[in-house]
Amino acid sequence: MNARYLPNVLATPTQLIDAKGQAHFGLFENSVTELNFAAFPYRTVMDKVAGKLSRHFSAKQFQFVSVCGPDWLLAVAIADIRYASSGFAYFFQQGKPTIETGILLPLQMGCQMSESPVKGTASLRRGGISWQITPSAGAWQLCLNTPEIQAELSLAKAEQLPLALCGPTAYQGLTYTEKNNALSVSGQLTVAGQTIDLSQALGNYDFSAGFMRRETSWRWASLNTWLDGEKLGFNLAAGVNETGLTENALWFQGQRQHLSSAQFQFDRLDSNSMWQINTLCGEVNLQFTPQFCRQERVQALILASNFRQYVGHFSGELQLLDGRRLTLNNHLGLVEDHYAKW
Repeated sequence: MNARYLPNVLATPTQLIDAKGQAHFGLFENSVTELNFAAFPYRTVMDKVAGKLSRHFSAKQFQFVSVCGPDWLLAVAIADIRYASSGFAYFFQQGKPTIETGILLPLQMGCQMSESPVKGTASLRRGGISWQITPSAGAWQLCLNTPEIQAELSLAKAEQLPLALCGPTAYQGLTYTEKNNALSVSGQLTVAGQTIDLSQALGNYDFSAGFMRRETSWRWASLNTWLDGEKLGFNLAAGVNETGLTENALWFQGQRQHLSSAQFQFDRLDSNSMWQINTLCGEVNLQFTPQFCRQERVQALILASNFRQYVGHFSGELQLLDGRRLTLNNHLGLVEDHYAKW
């Protein structure tokens, strides 16, 4: 049986919030340039206009970039949760110790976030350590400077359409999300004084912003790889945008395919546990075997975070709309399990 999931994809609005303060909800054909959140009348659950402080601290934004080679993976994150700014950068290579750097700063000190996925610069810095994500006409630029990792990379976004959507979040919020995987990568990457070969590298860009739940959790999976000489990537998630929409898609041969709801099964208390990932309509049937875990547990007054991001290998099957089946056998990628109270 062919697994076919064909959601309605809308024309991209010029601005996310219309003249009446209503958000455009749905899957969009392309990136929304103007995320004019200032025009959104954020309210309490009793329909009163939220105060300035409530509005300010309810707004969140995070961005993530990963670049993957045959046996290595670079991951970089920036998050502004208003109470704090944070981020991490790490380089995983099979058979070698993983190199990691993390930054946690109060409020928005040292942090700048962009206006949208295609407008403005996101950056995080502390002393001589910094990373920056900047969109240009046809690419996202990643600049990274840590004691052991230096990068000037370009991810070619013009090659294919992104997954772009906006959905209602909890009772009074909204979240805009954009993903794009299996992007060509160029530039320079140096790790511990060694230049990394980028000839087979592929990357992804991940953006989320909006008025999010005070308490939330999600599971997530991401892949950027080559399969029989073709670029293949996917983004799978559960827990944030499951209000009639999903932030699930795959990209193969430059074509985007939306995917149905995803289910993740794993043992949270066993970091070596295999993950099983499937979609409702059967397009995805994957197993993930972890090799490395980046973990953080933070509990500070009103904030809490239990974060695990795993590097490991995917095996299994993906099914395209035309019925073709793609077989994966130990392809390097990421999964994540995250609880946040922010």
